[in-house]
Amino acid sequence: MKKSILITGCSSGIGLVAAQDLQRRGYQVFAACRKADDVARMNQLGFTGIELDLDDAHSVEHAAQQVTELSGNQLYALFNNGGYGVYGALHTLSRQQLEQQFSTNFFGLHQLTILLLPALLANGGGRIINTSSVLGLLSTPRRGAYAASKYALEAWSDALRMELHGTGVRVSLIEPGPIHTRFTDNVNQTQQDRPVKNPSIAARFTLPPEAILPKLHHALESKHPKLRYPVTLVAHAMTIIRRLLPGWMLDRILRSN
Repeated sequence: MKKSILITGCSSGIGLVAAQDLQRRGYQVFAACRKADDVARMNQLGFTGIELDLDDAHSVEHAAQQVTELSGNQLYALFNNGGYGVYGALHTLSRQQLEQQFSTNFFGLHQLTILLLPALLANGGGRIINTSSVLGLLSTPRRGAYAASKYALEAWSDALRMELHGTGVRVSLIEPGPIHTRFTDNVNQTQQDRPVKNPSIAARFTLPPEAILPKLHHALESKHPKLRYPVTLVAHAMTIIRRLLPGWMLDRILRSN
């Protein structure tokens, strides 16, 4: 029997690459996208398309019901990959913009995971894998809203992992650094006259979305999945630097980017 996995944010980038790869590895892939046209494209590609808007509680509930029924209440894995970024100085963000950032990146993810938890537990050894970011490890100027949503995801994942100890369901975080995707193109910039851009040096360390696949395979298939999987040299470096440098020195480095 094929192992089933729900992947969110499948319209492009990491989600699409993961769906294509896991389908080749024999998984039954439920590919979730926000737009109906993208859902239809997922079906054409041989996946089971699921319409899901993480910012809409009713959409999340309906998608969870679909996946539960289609998987026969036996879901092996959930790859929480969907999300987007709001960039801009914090004083330029309205409460509504900040709420929407958390609604998509965190609250919707929480709702979806909890609704699917019975199907994961029924499987006897499920996996929950959450896409965080190097910005879940440290924050930078004008990326504070997005970083805050990923910081929250990191803490939430740690708590869920401990709460599920002994159930057979394992929780892991994938922490990408710079990856070539459409994420940056889709960022909501609150300061159009001063858009947030990656520093030019980041291009040297940017990897294609396929770079996450070895980490994803290990998180899904190893008997001993890791708690965290940094991806790209930047993510590995920041994990170490954050521990070694004093706060004032780290601030000085990050302010210059």
